[in-house]
Amino acid sequence: MFSNNQTDILIIGSGIGGSTMAAGLASSGLNILILECGAQLPDSLANADQDKIFTEQFFKPQEEWFDKDKKPFRPGNYYYVGGNSKFFGAVLARYRKEDFLEMEHEGGISPAWPVTYEEFEPWYTKAEALFKVRGDARFDPTEPYHSKPYPYKAIEDEKAIKVVKDKLIAKGLNPYPLPLAVDIEHWKKTRKVPWDAHPHFFNGKIDAETGPLTQAIQYRNVRLQTNSKVLHLKTSPTTNRIEEVIYSLNGELQSIKPKLVILSAGAIHSAALLLRSNNLQNSNGLANSSGMVGRNFMNHNCSAIIGFNHKYTNDAIYSKTFGINDFYLNDGAKGLPLGNIQLLGKVSGKILKANMPLIPSLALNYFSKHSIDFYAMSEDLPSANNRVFVEGDKINLVWERNNWEAHQKLVHKFSNILKECGFYLVLNQPFDKRTPSHQCGTIRMGNNPKDSPLDSYCRSYDHDNLYVVDASFFPSSAAVNPALTIAAQALRVSNHILKSSL
Repeated sequence: MFSNNQTDILIIGSGIGGSTMAAGLASSGLNILILECGAQLPDSLANADQDKIFTEQFFKPQEEWFDKDKKPFRPGNYYYVGGNSKFFGAVLARYRKEDFLEMEHEGGISPAWPVTYEEFEPWYTKAEALFKVRGDARFDPTEPYHSKPYPYKAIEDEKAIKVVKDKLIAKGLNPYPLPLAVDIEHWKKTRKVPWDAHPHFFNGKIDAETGPLTQAIQYRNVRLQTNSKVLHLKTSPTTNRIEEVIYSLNGELQSIKPKLVILSAGAIHSAALLLRSNNLQNSNGLANSSGMVGRNFMNHNCSAIIGFNHKYTNDAIYSKTFGINDFYLNDGAKGLPLGNIQLLGKVSGKILKANMPLIPSLALNYFSKHSIDFYAMSEDLPSANNRVFVEGDKINLVWERNNWEAHQKLVHKFSNILKECGFYLVLNQPFDKRTPSHQCGTIRMGNNPKDSPLDSYCRSYDHDNLYVVDASFFPSSAAVNPALTIAAQALRVSNHILKSSL
């Protein structure tokens, strides 16, 4: 029933954190095994079929989580090689320098990180090179110091998008090129859809699989094993180190005894696994002497904002090329921060139909053709009451929005700006708990083991051969996409491991 395989380093999960850790450690010569619970997403016509993606929810797993009222819901998380990054918008933004410091918001205080931007900056640069980021740091007034320019020039705006961008500039705003992990020429040759929320098979989007994982598995000492769901981590009764990992491979129980475990299953599943792995020595779950595992869950406050004008024609294919940070550090009038605005990625009639099935497709297609869509994102502040907990195999997610008033102000402010730009009808729709809007914070890092499960290198204070490297480690959510920060920390942590003894 069990096999007693051994490995030097076991990585659980092949998303941004796990795959980048593998890339950072691959040259060591150590025996590295990556366990991924899903399979590789195949090359399929469904990858560009918006009816399949949005209406039929073809790629979404048949899974239920439970909310604060014990009501089931179907989450928008995905289980494939590359994790949720197979569906991400490919925005690889740096956190602002101020995001690493304590910052006051309308809803409370965003805590400081145990590292500074200056410590993180070299790893941001390395991560941008690894993911071949296209960008230009000259246009965003909030952009922090870069020791090197982006490795590739920014992706140009499509004509219909530039028309709106110029109107926003005329209103005194500072639109900037989004830093994107997309080989745009390759993408355009293979599909005529946006990349945001659209999966692909090596079609030009540089995600966890097509970027760092592909690089890592070129090394003979690195192996990826799919359809392998980790069920339990066992600790030594004498040292409290992780001594054995139990997982299911195609339905059969397997065992492995790694020297080092890197947990990168995502903010929900990493916390759930540690809580499920409780034992006599660790009655509250692993890495949880602080009682903080599963707590401080954050999920960005996000809304879609769509502006319509029948005289405007939007024939853009992908559109997700610029963002606005004029209200990121303050509200534009020396008030408190509001958040980030970026293009959403062309909401088509088919996407609208998935959310408004009773409205005729003809009307939705017309609306889409004459509209432009944006994504407003504000910081969700950490709260110990927002948390993940488990009951047997059930995942429970308790999440109450906070800092919501600031987000509403951002939506209202930008909606008015769009109206001033000629979009006389502006609609907005918030994203709910079913949308994984950058889930993070459930196993945060910090300098004090009494209130943080991890140190600043994501090492467990309780188990010296356990690291957690995914968005779980975030002390705060900031208000930009988190993928680059996960990747930068993974490179920083892998370098630290290589300099340490296992």
